[in-house]
Amino acid sequence: MRRTYLGEFEEVVLLMVAILDGEAYGVTVSQALEEHTGRIVTFGTVHNTLIRLEEKGFVSSQLGGATNERGGRRKRIFQATALGNRALQEIQQLRHELWQMMPPTKLRLTGL
Repeated sequence: MRRTYLGEFEEVVLLMVAILDGEAYGVTVSQALEEHTGRIVTFGTVHNTLIRLEEKGFVSSQLGGATNERGGRRKRIFQATALGNRALQEIQQLRHELWQMMPPTKLRLTGL
């Protein structure tokens, strides 16, 4: 099976979708990323990333109910797919293995 690689921003957006577990839509993902990473992200960037992740099969989406706060418009709710969850597990394992290879002296010298 050919592996699809994720960029760093795609990875954190996918991870946030998995964390939000059924409550992930453009605004909530943007707010959560800013809150937890300190990184300023625009709704448009997050939305485009969510669509790209859906095209790659890492997330799926469905329309939620219409709300008065959105002027009767429906939210597109995103959920991590089995492929997305598997990708996150593989990424976590790879990063763990790479960090285990880091010489302890390098960590002390850089202040990590």
